[in-house]
Amino acid sequence: MRSFIDIQRTLLPDLLQVMQKRYTILRYISFMQPVGRRSLAASLGYTERILRSEVDFLKDQNLVNANKVGMSLTLEGKNLLEDLEGVMRELRGFNEMELELKHRLGIHRVMIVPGDSDETPMAKIELGRACAVCMKRLLGGENIIAVTGGSTMAAVAEQLTPDLGENNILFVPARGGIGEDVQNQANVICANMAQNTHSKHRVFYVPDQVSTVIYESLIKEPGIHEILGLIQSASMVLHGIGDAITMAERRKTSQELLQKLKDGNAAGEAFGYYFNEDGEIIHKSLIIGLQLDDLAKIPHIIAVAGGSSKAKAIRSYMRQAPSSTILITDEGAAKKLLKG
Repeated sequence: MRSFIDIQRTLLPDLLQVMQKRYTILRYISFMQPVGRRSLAASLGYTERILRSEVDFLKDQNLVNANKVGMSLTLEGKNLLEDLEGVMRELRGFNEMELELKHRLGIHRVMIVPGDSDETPMAKIELGRACAVCMKRLLGGENIIAVTGGSTMAAVAEQLTPDLGENNILFVPARGGIGEDVQNQANVICANMAQNTHSKHRVFYVPDQVSTVIYESLIKEPGIHEILGLIQSASMVLHGIGDAITMAERRKTSQELLQKLKDGNAAGEAFGYYFNEDGEIIHKSLIIGLQLDDLAKIPHIIAVAGGSSKAKAIRSYMRQAPSSTILITDEGAAKKLLKG
């Protein structure tokens, strides 16, 4: 028997389009509240005239409040938005997409959020929220969480809340980060995660990439040895997946290595490893921190990456990822992964 959504899609396609538009407006107001009409219109890509008529309708339905400070959701609006989540997932086919990607990638689970991180910052916020929800389901007792750097992990940190800290968490950087942008360094992200969850964290002030001589010297240092022990005994890893060439350039890689990566068709990067589209390792940077082989001993691994431009990078890494991996991605990347 066909679902009610399928029947509506056939007989009243315009109704579903209107519902999706109003759901999106409510969702953006929820994220940005209190928000002015001009800012909201710019974020949604609507003209103020079109947005005005939609907001007036939502106000008439007692879903949105508007005052001098800006627009916000009423209690009824918040409840409706929560009720719509499941409907919109079915409407967009997220459940089927998640199952298909899970089997294609050979991993434990896939979670898809609306939007495309390449087009709107709201999608990255959604990724962070989804990761927070996933963490709450998995945590229990005492937890050591190893965290990599990057803008997506920084977005995850912003969405963590104090109730997560009830699980006795220690956040540790998964690798050295000196050399990256400060706000995207694992040390800073761990500190933000700890602050937002009222938890503890440790710092790991070592270079992102080192020579063999420096590596062998540093890992003998007692303080570094202690942090490495915490990292390797982590109960959870949170990590991003980078575009190979973008990450190599960001880390000021030598021209010789950059050419090697291009010649090898490197597509993705994670934990200092560079992979081609078939998942083969093109190059491994000498980093102090979590190694790919360490992941097999860690119970919970959450990879967070979104944006249609990241699809190749995600696919390349997932060919090497442990089967226990949970991938949290967005609609833009998921659709491109399925097309591939």
